[in-house]
Amino acid sequence: MFDRNFLHKLVVAKMPFGQYKGWNITALPVHYLVWFSRKGFPGGMLGQQLSTMYEIKTNGLEHLLDPIKKEMKKQQYKF
Repeated sequence: MFDRNFLHKLVVAKMPFGQYKGWNITALPVHYLVWFSRKGFPGGMLGQQLSTMYEIKTNGLEHLLDPIKKEMKKQQYKF
């Protein structure tokens, strides 16, 4: 079953290791995601997030995350 909050979690997730440690997963360069797709994505939530981001970026669907990013920014600035 699909987790309704998966894309929200993806938008705030950070890369925990490697060359791009600390980067938002949504900001990772395509070549890095392609490398993972060839070598194999890690298991668990991180692997799901990386493979989802790979599909989003390689299919030109990044604009689908814009409303979520906008909503998250609004929530961040609420007092």
